[in-house]
Amino acid sequence: MIEKIIFNILAFAIFIIVFGRFIKKNDTTYVYILGLEFVGIVINFIELFFNINLNIIFKIIMYILSIILPAIILILEYSKKVDFPEILYITLAKIAMSSGNAEKAKEYLFKVIKKYPESYIGHKTLAEIYEKEENYSVAVDEYIRATQINNKDIKLNYKIAKLLEKDKKTEEAIIMLQDILKKNPEYYEATNLLGEILYINERYKEAINVYMNALRYNPGNYDLYYNLGMVYTMTNDFQRAKEFYEKAAEINSLLYNAKLSLGQIALIAGDLEEAEKFFKESLKGEDVESGSYYYLSQVAILKGDKEKSANYMNIAIELDPKLYDKMQKETVFTPIKNEVKKPEKEKREEIKKTKLLLKEKRALNHLSRTCSLTSELNNDDLTMMKNLEKNYIRKEQKQREN
Repeated sequence: MIEKIIFNILAFAIFIIVFGRFIKKNDTTYVYILGLEFVGIVINFIELFFNINLNIIFKIIMYILSIILPAIILILEYSKKVDFPEILYITLAKIAMSSGNAEKAKEYLFKVIKKYPESYIGHKTLAEIYEKEENYSVAVDEYIRATQINNKDIKLNYKIAKLLEKDKKTEEAIIMLQDILKKNPEYYEATNLLGEILYINERYKEAINVYMNALRYNPGNYDLYYNLGMVYTMTNDFQRAKEFYEKAAEINSLLYNAKLSLGQIALIAGDLEEAEKFFKESLKGEDVESGSYYYLSQVAILKGDKEKSANYMNIAIELDPKLYDKMQKETVFTPIKNEVKKPEKEKREEIKKTKLLLKEKRALNHLSRTCSLTSELNNDDLTMMKNLEKNYIRKEQKQREN
């Protein structure tokens, strides 16, 4: 009996509160809550009027409809400072989004924004839809509106910067990211994006400053050291690049891109032993394996081992047939060109998919071109190559004697 009294008091009190909201807001959406409460109250009335005991399922339904659900909505309204209609339409929009109906979701959100122009969630959710549709300029407008309503959400500013970059508004993206880092210098995602934008746009000195500042907050971060190695590579400061690549390889020995770069730098410097060591260490990297074999072939021929050089080159070309054309253009490989198997034309034209990022490809390609230039300068003809071979042999003999 006490249970029924408490139920009736709570149900009636909540009904009155919701009805008051309905009158105050003059919004018929509240009728949905009142309707649910009414159903729960009717179930209770039937139990009392006919003096029957409903089973547990009906009792649970009665409590959910009359008390629990309306109470949750009222608590959300109070705690989140939002009205039920806003909650309802945003919920419906997210359901429509999850089912792939973006247009229906936008309809609901337009209703929210029309009725609640200052709806932070409404603008943010609408921006997310436009972002998925790759309508970046409109998405940026909606995100900016959301930040004007709630300027404490730093992640939104980061999202805006990403979309500005995608929308080819590079300078605006840079300014926004710089502003984020002034306020939050430890924000790694913003650092990474700003550094990448500067790198891609060949603003290498600025990129170096960004990454160096970030090291103060992330001193053990592999990516920062690796990124610095790539930036210094592009400025042809190979000594500094080597220092950062070595630090990156020390932090994470299982990432082989840095080791390939170290091998290329050693090759440029003419240190064949160190180059060979790094190229062999980088062989386990699926995305760089073909390049590792290619450069091992170059090291072998500079050491005078034509057979080993040809074997390495055949493996490299089997992994990436396009390397055959690259090999044909470089005079350093002249002694083994007839011993290398020519792949079918179709295979040479195949596009090899890799997981390497654009900035990684750019740095590796730059080192590759530099390696090629170095080999050309040192091997204008076969006589020069033989001299290199002799010098290397003399060096080996002296080391044995010592």
